[in-house]
Amino acid sequence: MAIPQSFIQELLSRVDVVDIVGKYVQLKKGGANFMGLCPFHGEKSPSFSVSPTKQFFHCFGCGKNGNAIGFLMEHAGMTFIEAVKDLAQQTGMVVPEEQQSPEDRARAAAAKAKQDSLSDVLEKAGEAYREQLKITPHAIDYLKGRGLSGQIAKRFGLGYAPEGWRSLASIFPKYDDPLLAESGLVIVNEEDDKRYDRFRDRIMFPIRNIKGECIGFGGRVIGSGTPKYLNSPETPVFHKGRELYGLYEAREALHSAGYVLVTEGYMDVVALAQLGFANAVATLGTACTPDHVQKLFRFTDSVVFSFDGDAAGRRAARKALDGALPYATDVRSIKFLFLPAEHDPDSYVREFGQDAFAEQIKQAMPLSRFLIEAASADCDLQTAEGRARLSSQARPLWQLLPDGALKQQLLSELAQLIQLETAGLEKLWGQQAASDQRFAPAARSATPSPQQANAAFSQASASRDEYHHYEPQYGEPPAWPGGYAQNPAPAGNYGGQSGYGNAGAGGNNWPRKNPNWTPGFKGNSRFKRDQPPVYTGPRTPPASRADHAARLLLSNMALWETLAGEDHAMLCAQPAPHGPLFAWLESQFHEQGALGWSALQAEMQGQAFADDARRWMAQDNLGVTPGSEEAPPPDPQEARQELRRLLNMLMIDRLKQLETEALTQASTGQDPEAQQRWRSLHERRKELMAAAAAITTVQ
Repeated sequence: MAIPQSFIQELLSRVDVVDIVGKYVQLKKGGANFMGLCPFHGEKSPSFSVSPTKQFFHCFGCGKNGNAIGFLMEHAGMTFIEAVKDLAQQTGMVVPEEQQSPEDRARAAAAKAKQDSLSDVLEKAGEAYREQLKITPHAIDYLKGRGLSGQIAKRFGLGYAPEGWRSLASIFPKYDDPLLAESGLVIVNEEDDKRYDRFRDRIMFPIRNIKGECIGFGGRVIGSGTPKYLNSPETPVFHKGRELYGLYEAREALHSAGYVLVTEGYMDVVALAQLGFANAVATLGTACTPDHVQKLFRFTDSVVFSFDGDAAGRRAARKALDGALPYATDVRSIKFLFLPAEHDPDSYVREFGQDAFAEQIKQAMPLSRFLIEAASADCDLQTAEGRARLSSQARPLWQLLPDGALKQQLLSELAQLIQLETAGLEKLWGQQAASDQRFAPAARSATPSPQQANAAFSQASASRDEYHHYEPQYGEPPAWPGGYAQNPAPAGNYGGQSGYGNAGAGGNNWPRKNPNWTPGFKGNSRFKRDQPPVYTGPRTPPASRADHAARLLLSNMALWETLAGEDHAMLCAQPAPHGPLFAWLESQFHEQGALGWSALQAEMQGQAFADDARRWMAQDNLGVTPGSEEAPPPDPQEARQELRRLLNMLMIDRLKQLETEALTQASTGQDPEAQQRWRSLHERRKELMAAAAAITTVQ
């Protein structure tokens, strides 16, 4: 969107930079200018000056300067467009949008009106929750038990949602107002249209955007109820993958501390603010996304991810690494803090004190070290196979880094661990990246017309033994025409084990003159060419290995805990609909733990893969039918072994492709290392095949 420069000048002439800055900084008149403590760095003596005549701010300490637009971009983390729109709204001006059609402008205006209405509803509910907290002793006792003061509760706007099913009806006389459902405050039962409050008997944490507007809530149950944490659903004003809890409250502390501390939950943020670390923020029940990281770097050049030391914390850190890598430039600092398994940030500070926690932050693991640690998972670097595995796992992480000195230094370190020359490793990864492009799954093609399908079928039937290369999916019987053996006898074995007989059983591989000869045909000719069947439309595809893996994970979600990082990456990289489903499952597991199929089915409503998931579950009669109870999950040990075998087979398929490519390159002499690469891939595939066979034997 291009905004005319004339409009920018007119806008700046109508706003007063003193008023804009004064909303965030306490200013005092000092001669011709106004002075205050700089919001961009910690200081005790005011060196921050705002000039009403020049409409300009300048800090003599850190050098930050600019106009009203620049201040909002630097201090509030807004983009240029957002800052212009914010100032325009304050002055009653309309940002010109010549590039939009009247219809687009009308839709944008309607969307803006809807967002304003939703924000008003959420603000009103937040005020009601705060008033309710004041008169609810057991909620107050809970917060006091967590060490929170009334002052910190007021700063974060904490409240309490009563136990009743329709408590909000006393706040909103029109309880059937669609805005209550759209804002996520009220749940509507689609079957009988009954309505009830989403949040009941919970400590309420209002979630604010960078402007301070309430866009959603997080609710923490009091006691042992489930789920422990409950967030507002996605709405037109609330997107969990882009918002960070506590960022609005932490803005000034970020500048004074010089870094942002990213934690796992909103209780961590509030407790740390109580204990002297007001620069903490948290993701909202989701893994850290690139959008989160990009937003953080609007406020600071240093990010420290703090996670619990347990398995869930390690998984969260691994996802944060993926999100942070694209923004790890040479001038930014990204670290990972892992506390002992028995501690979270709150408990660690209370037991060991602020100084000890600050020292832990200072000694946090740099991104470069964590990348190498993540890539080295399950790699025996004393063997060629282990080093090859490290190369395979490190490449996608390294390629996410932006070009710069850090990327080159990491390449050198990884090359030493893999025992290759730096140039050789870079060349190898370049070739593998090109190979990935060639083997990347193509987008689903449109269903062919009957005429096209019949023509293709006739062409495929015209030449001898040119059967489509079909590999039966896991759990399927062979589907070759006429029952041919999957592995024909080698040249010279004319009759197999059965001589000339038993052709239909697959024992005879004698080449026929006419592959369409029909046994027992008594017509005038010895041979008969069958007519190709008429195409009647697409048939239901057989269950694939990815289908079965999805079914196992949907019916026993706790299996996520048993998977390695390589398994997670492989599953999430599957083409749609499987990959998006696995990625969604991982985020749900991180947010709510292991859920049953009924709960998952309810949570995934509206997702693109929901229908596919129900179909996969129904294939083995594990789905829930109306009026029936939820089927029990399969035995965990059997399910774990079955899933391990499926993952091994998926990896074996991939290794086969890479082996074929390596052999081709070796035969042409284009790559002198191709033969060695083929040996490593072949050995890895043999190991996986042996593991799959061992699991089958145990079963």
